Amino acid sequence: MDPVPHPPDPREDAAPARLAELRAQIDDTDRKLLRLLDQRIEYALQTARLKPAVTDGGREEEVMSRVRAAAYGLLSEAFVGDLYRSIIDESRRLQATRPRFGGFQGEHGAWSEMALDRWDANLIPVACRTFDEVFEGVAAGFFDRGIVPVENSVGGSVVEVSDLLIATDLSIVGEVRVPITQCLLGLPGATLADIRSVRSHPQALVQCRGFLARHGISADPYYDTAGAARWLMFDGSRAVGAIASPLAARLYGLDVLAHDVADHESNETRFVVLARQLHTGPADKGSIVLTTEDRAGALMQALGAFADHRVNLSRIESRPAAGGRGRYTFLIDFAGDPANDDVARALSALGAQGVSYRVLGFYPADHGPAPAQRA
Repeated sequence: MDPVPHPPDPREDAAPARLAELRAQIDDTDRKLLRLLDQRIEYALQTARLKPAVTDGGREEEVMSRVRAAAYGLLSEAFVGDLYRSIIDESRRLQATRPRFGGFQGEHGAWSEMALDRWDANLIPVACRTFDEVFEGVAAGFFDRGIVPVENSVGGSVVEVSDLLIATDLSIVGEVRVPITQCLLGLPGATLADIRSVRSHPQALVQCRGFLARHGISADPYYDTAGAARWLMFDGSRAVGAIASPLAARLYGLDVLAHDVADHESNETRFVVLARQLHTGPADKGSIVLTTEDRAGALMQALGAFADHRVNLSRIESRPAAGGRGRYTFLIDFAGDPANDDVARALSALGAQGVSYRVLGFYPADHGPAPAQRA
């Protein structure tokens, strides 16, 4: 007698799909844990600037007691204790190196962080919410250096940075030019057809306006490109994308749905490096802040000092002068160093005219296109 066949178990058909789903959730959780762990150690490194010694036994025991008490569910006190002891030991090891910090605006994965890494890979990059925080951190000595964008070949000048350069006493000690290759990022498994809206910095959205229009994607301004990628990892959906760097895609575990989505091929951002002291090494570029009198021909006369002494201007930007209606302050970049006779004569001529100016710095210019960034 033939055995009676058993009906198929629906759980067997569902098992492969459920297994794949659970593994995807594990991968997603791992990505988030790594980013949060990196953030936790970065905070610990920053405390090294604010305490007299690397080791603080009282604080460490306080942390250990708190996390053990928070152990719940599948997390035993012993497991949590071992995990956090490893985290504290690694933080202490890195603190002992007395690292130097570089502040940048945005989240990790921002173009500013990539520029900072290119200028000095030994600096620990510290993310700041605003440009003001970068300037304030450098001025207070919390950051050894800061880096900020001053102009983009498509979007133009970053006026907030220009105003801060005028208002503060910080110096420019270097510049970095970074080619911008904007990418459309999505959650793992998403496709270009899934995307209905994107988040990114307003400048990036302007740079990609044609691409978004062709694909019927709406733009949602966000404070930072990499910040939009981070938001997408933690809180986004498959219908939402982010425009950010390839580095942001790697950091936040996102898929690159479209490469190089900017409307113009020659998209480049120039960054300047901030410090409290002037650069004293070799230099071939200078920057000054200049304020002219409110009279006809005053600016032309001031600029004539450079022309008369054959000093080539590479950039001039005007901003309203504080406290003076009709008066303007100018940010001027030019070729040359303070030891150059023509530069010295031009600056001397400005002084003879009674023009008020402040040297932002003389520093090495970045003459060539930046190499491809790590992705």
